[in-house]
Amino acid sequence: MEKYQTIDHSIITKFRPTIYRLFVRAIDEYKLIKDGDKVAVCISGGKDSMLLAKCMEEFQKHGPIEFEAIYLCMNPGYSEKHLKELTDNAKLLNIPLDIFETNIFDVVHDIKESPCYLCARMRRGSLYNKARELGCNKLALGHHYNDVIETTMLNVLYAGNFKTMLPKLQADNFEGIELIRPLYLVEEEYIKRFIRYTGLWPLNCACMVAAEKIGNKRHEIKDMIAELKKNFKDVDKSIFKSATNVNMNSILGWEKDGEKYSFLDPENPLE
Repeated sequence: MEKYQTIDHSIITKFRPTIYRLFVRAIDEYKLIKDGDKVAVCISGGKDSMLLAKCMEEFQKHGPIEFEAIYLCMNPGYSEKHLKELTDNAKLLNIPLDIFETNIFDVVHDIKESPCYLCARMRRGSLYNKARELGCNKLALGHHYNDVIETTMLNVLYAGNFKTMLPKLQADNFEGIELIRPLYLVEEEYIKRFIRYTGLWPLNCACMVAAEKIGNKRHEIKDMIAELKKNFKDVDKSIFKSATNVNMNSILGWEKDGEKYSFLDPENPLE
């Protein structure tokens, strides 16, 4: 048996309770994939996207939904070393990559403020464009459970708003394309365990701009949540659930479709 076949088998055996079952649950609960969809599965070379690719392959082969998947990889300007590591990992996992080139790293290199924000927007736009060009109606990203709770806390503590990462959303500027996050319920710790089991060395950010210029607030939030869990083991679950239990009668204000509302508004729609 080839190594990739052993890895594939582990997803529905060893990692079924902690990864694959939750992957399928997210697809079902949030209606992420439907019959006839053509999904661009975005591969960055990191641990999350590699796992996403293998789960999508398994679901496409043996799941109850008939859909097409393309494993799309954007090269934003990786070094030859990083690009070789990415393609070697894809070969080991038997992932058929469709690689296309951009010069995004060069564009953001001289940006002094928020280079990661600009880079993320440009990368997302390039992926949407390529997905549309290939006739896809959905774009699958590897964001997981911990990304969701960290995003929630980043917004509360640094942006002063309550906003989470949704399991799916329509693209603002790309009509007909929906972004989906099938790993939405999968905890990062189990993704790390899967990667250790495979023996892969996935890419991290691979971006020297970020490495040189900025710290990472997400890492601070990640550390904060880990510290809180020492005394309250389910604090992550509480943060996650908070986005499904918003009591609109007990908040000062909210925003919907670009319009802001206050509990003091004479025409408060909640009253």
